[in-house]
Amino acid sequence: MADPRRLRIALVLGTSGGGVGRHVASLAAGLGAAGHDVLVVGPAETDAVFGFTSAGARFARWDISDRPRPTGDVRAVRRLRGLFSGADVVHAHGLRAGGLAVIALRSLRAKRRAGPPLVVTLHNALLAPGAVALAYGVLERLVARGASVVLGVSADLEDRMRRLGAREVGAAVVPSPSGPVSVRDPADTRAELGAEGPLVVTVGRLAEQKGLPLLLDVAGRFADRSPRPTFVVAGDGPLEDPLRRRIDAERLPVRLLGRRADVPDLLAAADVVVVPSQWEGQPLVVQEALRAGAPLVATAVGGIPYLVGDAAVLVPYGDPAALADAVATLLDDPAGRDWLAATARARAAELPDDADAVDAVLAVYRRLC
Repeated sequence: MADPRRLRIALVLGTSGGGVGRHVASLAAGLGAAGHDVLVVGPAETDAVFGFTSAGARFARWDISDRPRPTGDVRAVRRLRGLFSGADVVHAHGLRAGGLAVIALRSLRAKRRAGPPLVVTLHNALLAPGAVALAYGVLERLVARGASVVLGVSADLEDRMRRLGAREVGAAVVPSPSGPVSVRDPADTRAELGAEGPLVVTVGRLAEQKGLPLLLDVAGRFADRSPRPTFVVAGDGPLEDPLRRRIDAERLPVRLLGRRADVPDLLAAADVVVVPSQWEGQPLVVQEALRAGAPLVATAVGGIPYLVGDAAVLVPYGDPAALADAVATLLDDPAGRDWLAATARARAAELPDDADAVDAVLAVYRRLC
């Protein structure tokens, strides 16, 4: 039902190739369908990838780098300042976008022009070392003190914002979008992958956060197992070459599949799905695995424990023995896999959907406006 109190909403994001962009696209579509005027502000390529305008939102190009750049950031702030002047509420997604939005709104108010309230959703933890970590620490404090409301995708992000003095902190609702279900016979998928024994599936960007060196540690422990499992990783990213070199050098039973359009088929064919990440918020692949009824082993980091409830086997990050033992136990226990699959489907039915996410942000906007 359309909301009779029409709001002018600016949704802001930086560079994104995955979950953040999909979430903003879902909010833009839902808020527009509810009768609100939605402006999405982001790099040009984000509209090309996520189709904000095709979902009914207006789009304004905003050039922003993925890391702090003084000259570019000054231009980015000026651009935001002009775009925000007509908004009732601004909702920035990500720490970079949130920090620059705070600066833009402060400069509006310094000119004695009323600025809209600011909501910032934090989608990721700070994992970068050195100077980058210091720069992002400054942005964290800026967001905590400058945003009207900060939403976090995990309890640890919420707690950090409270410690930094945020005025109001809440939980972000970031559901996995409803997508295609597997229609392919799992046996056909397994045959294509050359999996004569058990199939262990991981889906994620080949980046540090995803814990893929840990996965290779685990795979090495299964080299002498009979039948030997096949580990497959769907995704691309900057670690592809070093991971491939290690797989070849150690003759690990791991295949890097690259980016795949058939993730539902991979999840449906898996004997076990493994998420070995250093940190996650509300990862879409975990939600997809739950919907697929896939037996899931994951690291107990970030928002994963809340997301899965009892529907996964959780292990500490950085412990290859614990992760390998959890995978081996499930591979040896068909009844346990069946129970976990049923529990996963039941948990998936309890998770919020896109409509719940729209309702949640609208409740925040209404309190602020």
